[in-house]
Amino acid sequence: MNIVILSRNGHLYSTQRLVEEGFERGHKIEVIDPLKCDLILEKEKPTIFYKDRYLDYVDAIIPRIGASITFYGCAVVRQFEMMNVFTTVTSDAIVRSRDKLRSFQRLSKAGIGMPKTVFTNYSRDVEEVIEHVGGTPVIIKLLEGTQGLGVVLAETKNAAESVLEAFNGLQARVIVQEFIKEAKGADLRVFIVDNQVVGAMKRQGKEGEFRSNLHRGGSAMYHKLDPEELHAALNAAKTLKLPVCGVDMLQSTRGPLILEVNSTPGLEGIEAATEKNIARSIITYIERNRG
Repeated sequence: MNIVILSRNGHLYSTQRLVEEGFERGHKIEVIDPLKCDLILEKEKPTIFYKDRYLDYVDAIIPRIGASITFYGCAVVRQFEMMNVFTTVTSDAIVRSRDKLRSFQRLSKAGIGMPKTVFTNYSRDVEEVIEHVGGTPVIIKLLEGTQGLGVVLAETKNAAESVLEAFNGLQARVIVQEFIKEAKGADLRVFIVDNQVVGAMKRQGKEGEFRSNLHRGGSAMYHKLDPEELHAALNAAKTLKLPVCGVDMLQSTRGPLILEVNSTPGLEGIEAATEKNIARSIITYIERNRG
């Protein structure tokens, strides 16, 4: 098969691993920068032009679309979909997952556990917003942010009010969530491929850091999911229609609580922690479905 990885950086660990496994299984693999694709639209003949050629020979794509290029990156994925090219994650699913508010609304309706969350339209009644999630400490998140960026822990009422007022002044959309103290700065990352769990790890934030992201100095180890955690992860992925994704959750006294469902999860941390070949699972997923 001719498989294209949509990525802006072919040297990233995740991209390189997918290339390696694709070649290992006898496929032709290309890494293409989605921002350098021209989308050509005409009656019954959508095409994509890249550098010096038309991409009319592609059988499947693996989108590795960063948050900063969501709009154009998803337009490229959508164009491939119109050309009947198989994609591991659809453009609609990527857009849906990038909007934290939209994701939580769908997860809430599906009855999936999550931290109590409040969204408001630049409300000046900050005290009321804080009370809705049970008081301080609270987590304040930008609606669009990755790798722990745009996430603030406000430990006191005054701190929370100051942060919210600052974001409101910048016209930045945020959500406010309850702080799950018993998680102790740790969370779970569950990697799902073809609606099956292929690996799970527990990430622990470094001392004094409430965010567990590995990019921020956190550590990771293999984690065996209990039945409730397994069900929550699979249900969250199914609800957001993401057959390949990373589900982040907290362990709490009331069960697992979903934090986020990532449509472009990295492979480095999960492969190291679980010692499993996640990249190969993604390639074989394409083989099963494209074949």
